[in-house]
Amino acid sequence: MTPPDLSLLPARLSRLPELAHDLSWTWNTGREVFRRLDYLRWRQSGHNPVLMLRQMDLAGLERAANDPDFLAAYDRALLTMDAWRATGNGHAQTYWQSKIGTSNDQVVAYFSAEFALHQSLPIYAGGLGVLAGDHCKEASDLGIPFIGVGFMYPQGYFRQRVSPDGWQQEVYEQLDWANAPIHRAQTFDRKPCVVAVPLGTRTVLVQVWEVRLGRVRLLLLDTDLEQNQPWDRELSARLYSGGQDLRLQQEVVLGLGGVLALRALGLAPAVWHLNEGHAAFVVLQRLRDQLAAGASWETALVEVRRTTVFTTHTPVPAGHDAFPFGLVEQQLASCWGSMGDEREHFLALGTYDNGSGPQFNMTALAMRSAGAINAVSQLHGEVTRDMFAPLWPGLAEGDRPVGAITNGVHVPTWVAGDLSRLFDRHLGAQWRDRYDDPSFWAAVVDIPDEELWAVRQSLRDALFQFIRERARVRFTEAEVGAARVVAGGAMLDPHALTIGFARRFTGYKRPDLVFRDPDRLARLINDSRRPVQLVFAGKAHPADETGKHHLQNIFRHALDPKFGGRVAFVDDYDLHVAHLLVQGCDVWLNNPRKPLEASGTSGMKAAMNGVPHLSIGDGWWAEGYTGDNGWLIDGGVTGTDLDAVDQADADALYRLLETDVVPRFYERSTRGVPGRWLAIVKQSITTVTPRFSTRRMVKDYIERAYAPAFRR
Repeated sequence: MTPPDLSLLPARLSRLPELAHDLSWTWNTGREVFRRLDYLRWRQSGHNPVLMLRQMDLAGLERAANDPDFLAAYDRALLTMDAWRATGNGHAQTYWQSKIGTSNDQVVAYFSAEFALHQSLPIYAGGLGVLAGDHCKEASDLGIPFIGVGFMYPQGYFRQRVSPDGWQQEVYEQLDWANAPIHRAQTFDRKPCVVAVPLGTRTVLVQVWEVRLGRVRLLLLDTDLEQNQPWDRELSARLYSGGQDLRLQQEVVLGLGGVLALRALGLAPAVWHLNEGHAAFVVLQRLRDQLAAGASWETALVEVRRTTVFTTHTPVPAGHDAFPFGLVEQQLASCWGSMGDEREHFLALGTYDNGSGPQFNMTALAMRSAGAINAVSQLHGEVTRDMFAPLWPGLAEGDRPVGAITNGVHVPTWVAGDLSRLFDRHLGAQWRDRYDDPSFWAAVVDIPDEELWAVRQSLRDALFQFIRERARVRFTEAEVGAARVVAGGAMLDPHALTIGFARRFTGYKRPDLVFRDPDRLARLINDSRRPVQLVFAGKAHPADETGKHHLQNIFRHALDPKFGGRVAFVDDYDLHVAHLLVQGCDVWLNNPRKPLEASGTSGMKAAMNGVPHLSIGDGWWAEGYTGDNGWLIDGGVTGTDLDAVDQADADALYRLLETDVVPRFYERSTRGVPGRWLAIVKQSITTVTPRFSTRRMVKDYIERAYAPAFRR
């Protein structure tokens, strides 16, 4: 089929492409527009309205232009989008305007190596990207003058396929620019924004793309230009690929190129927020600019610190990028000329010995250069202050300048539509504006059990419909046999207690802990009156052989007749799969090796949807567990004997399942409603939603990190 010429759209629908290219539709009324336009194409396009419009025929668009119901939804979406963009021009003030009152053109520049906004833009790998995407969405809701800066990644992160023996295979696909919600960023003279970044002894040209996200703009850097050498064109091709040299070059381009792109677009950040150490070379370019303007090193560093915010996300030492000094010297060779004698001062900012000798550590660089530093949970704050204690010799743990702002998730994005409509009926539509108010959520306990249970069942049905359809699709693919279909969940029971586990597969997350005693687990799973099933999803980093072996182990358990087809691995985990899992499972399992989980956010999403958390007391759950909103796995064993710790934690997990989780789920009233189960579901929604939303999180950033720079 020849794609329609969108310039020939019916006049009544002339703004459809504009709506499709503003990703705010992903969490507001715009979604309904595209569902109504052509539901089959909506699903076939992977919920990508840009692709969907290119696949539509003009006759279908003409029909929509004469459909009153469609036009009503379309007009509502445009009113919402226009109202957001017009805020402040005679319209209601945003939260930011009421608190800060700025009317100038200063912005918060937020740098991240990945952003997860929607599956149509696959420039994310996991939790860091999801957090960054949710941060951007909440910044839009609150009206913060906010610019995200990241990479375009034309090949994105990999698509996951699993071989017949359960081994992860990575498939990279080139992004079709015409089908993505992006456009080229333009300078004031309407020319494509391209900046020159010094790298090694050469210059690399970087093109800037733009994504619209309500009130927020996201700038994405791309080195795939004809003017660059072939190897430089590949610099931004993939997320987290290649060795140390490529990783360092990417981080130089992100930091220096991002600053230069903002300058070329006439943007003047009042705050520079570095989301993890990947972005720390922002500091280098800003110092170069200050020195070039005549400032002394001391004055330049004071100004950079005053306006820099740094968020660290990992308590795992290997998660902090560190490079040999020779490699750093090589890749920054073109930068030293403008720094003169300050070169050694800059290298000293990144010098750190994590136990394997001094290296240039990106987290140390960011910490020494930021005026506000935060971890992403209270426990993570303690771990970080201890881990990086050598940066502040002589300071007691409580005096080290690392605070904690616990992560959150964007409620409108992650709460299921069926549940949102239930809240509309019983809490009123104002819940959408007050979801960070703990007192407001007390009314959840008054929602009739029958209605809440009906919604929970409908969400589980949607999950199993998806799992069956994906298994069917995989069966039609070449060389995919029946065993693979079984492992994909074709035999799951849509009425059984379903436990979900979905996250990056790596050793410290212990994805196969639940299989520690396979016979004990099999007895639980195969109980004819109270069956239990497990659904797994997630990717291992391409270079993480241990993580791949964990994944393969799960896959083999899914094929084991001992478990009766009640274990499944859903492949190619992405945002769409994540939505279905956190909304449709009954329990969310998380069992990292404490204290290696910085925060975790998947459990927050699940809990807000009435999927109680069953977790080790690590990350956010250490402060989120109340005793009646989920379950705490505590084996009571700590220390360096990891096998003993794992055995104790597995035993504690089994006990919780056997004595409370499973009996509570299957205890039903004469009407078939599990009242005691729903009491935990209600507490899960009530306690987690306000405390672990991005609204609470971003307001914390405003008060503790952003506002001081704007109020000067």
